[in-house]
Amino acid sequence: MSAASAFDRRDLGLLLLRLGAGGVLAAHGTQKLFGWFGGHGLTGTGQFMESVGYRPGKASATAAGLAEAGGGTLLALGLATPAAGAAAAGGMAGAATVHAPNGFFNQSGGYEYAATLGLAATGLAVAGPGRLSLDHALGHVFDRGWMVPTALATTAAVTALVVGARNRRLDKPEKEEDAAGFEGQESLFGE
Repeated sequence: MSAASAFDRRDLGLLLLRLGAGGVLAAHGTQKLFGWFGGHGLTGTGQFMESVGYRPGKASATAAGLAEAGGGTLLALGLATPAAGAAAAGGMAGAATVHAPNGFFNQSGGYEYAATLGLAATGLAVAGPGRLSLDHALGHVFDRGWMVPTALATTAAVTALVVGARNRRLDKPEKEEDAAGFEGQESLFGE
């Protein structure tokens, strides 16, 4: 096998991975944004986002939809691959957080699916799009080496803030309930 054919296999493999993962992500994003493919659009997705602690719901649905649809489309095209992969991975990290209480496997409502898509997107951000991509055709203007850690670190920081805020909102009612229960116990003992 020559070096050229090894590169061709790698490029073809990256293209297939980009088209598969990017296409799935884009489809999920358009469900959220436009209600396509049986989705609920911004209104329905926004209501769901509110119910799982992402507030405001409609803004959260828009952000998730853009990360998935935009990141997925750009990954499929192989354009701005570091930013596209990081955005999609951030969206999937937020989704995985919602599913984490159900365990790992998707059949139980777990985070397996979101984690797989997020890892694929991260892997593409790190590996690059290959030669069969718009990034390559444009001379990698939007795919420089320094962009990979910058995009991933920025997305990780923003995702940590968003998920942290969600988790604090979800913990707050439990703490208030615990405090109310404790106050009720005090009155039982006449304290």
